[in-house]
Amino acid sequence: MDFEIIQSILIIVGIDLVLGGDNAIVIALASRNLPTSQRNKAILLGTGLAVGLRIVMTGIAVFLLQIPFLQFVGGVLLVYIAMTLVTEQEDGPEIQAHTTLMAAVKTIVFADLVMGFDNVLAIAGAARGEVYLVVFGLLISVPIIIWGSKLILALMERFPLLIYIGASVLAYTAAEMILGEATLQYFYSGFPILHWIIPPLTIAIVMATGIWYNLLKERSS
Repeated sequence: MDFEIIQSILIIVGIDLVLGGDNAIVIALASRNLPTSQRNKAILLGTGLAVGLRIVMTGIAVFLLQIPFLQFVGGVLLVYIAMTLVTEQEDGPEIQAHTTLMAAVKTIVFADLVMGFDNVLAIAGAARGEVYLVVFGLLISVPIIIWGSKLILALMERFPLLIYIGASVLAYTAAEMILGEATLQYFYSGFPILHWIIPPLTIAIVMATGIWYNLLKERSS
C-alpha cells in the first residue's frame, strides 16, 4: 500500500479520535433516561445514522474543496479549529435526556452533526480527494470512538499533552490543505521551500497560541 495512503488513513483515524471524543458524552446524555434495552438500540441506531450522514457530508466536502481557493480557506479555518482545541474554547450544544427511543436517536444524530463540522472539514482535507479513504478511516475509528471515547477523554484530561498532539495533527492537515490548493500551485512551484516551512510553522503557531493563552488563563485565575 502506498505510504501516502497509509499516512492519510492514520491522520483520519487520529482526527476522529481527537475530535470524536465527545461523542460518548452526547450518547450517554441523550439516552441516560431510557430503559437498558432501548438504550442499546438508541446508541446503535443513533450512531449508525450519524456516521452515515457524516460520510455523506465528508464526501460532499471532498468535492467542494475542488472549488478554487476553497481548499485554502478550509485550511485556514482548520488552523482556527486547531487553536480552538488547544485554548479549550469549544462549546457543544446542550444535550437533553429523553424517555423515548426516537427522541434520543434524533438528539444523538443532531448533536453529532452540529459538533462534527470540524471533524468533516479535517477529514475532507486529510483524504486528499479520495472518498474511499474517508469511509475506510471512519469505519476503523468509529468503533474505537463508541467504546473507547470515555477512555480517550479521561486520558486527555489526565495528560493535556495529548490535546496538543491532536492539535498538531490538525495543524499539519491544515498546512497540507493550504499547500494543496490547486489555484496557487504556480506560486508554490516558484518557492518549493514553502513545502518545508509552512507545515512546521503552522504547527508552531497553533502550539504557541495554546501555550500563551493557557498561561494567561492560569495567571488570571
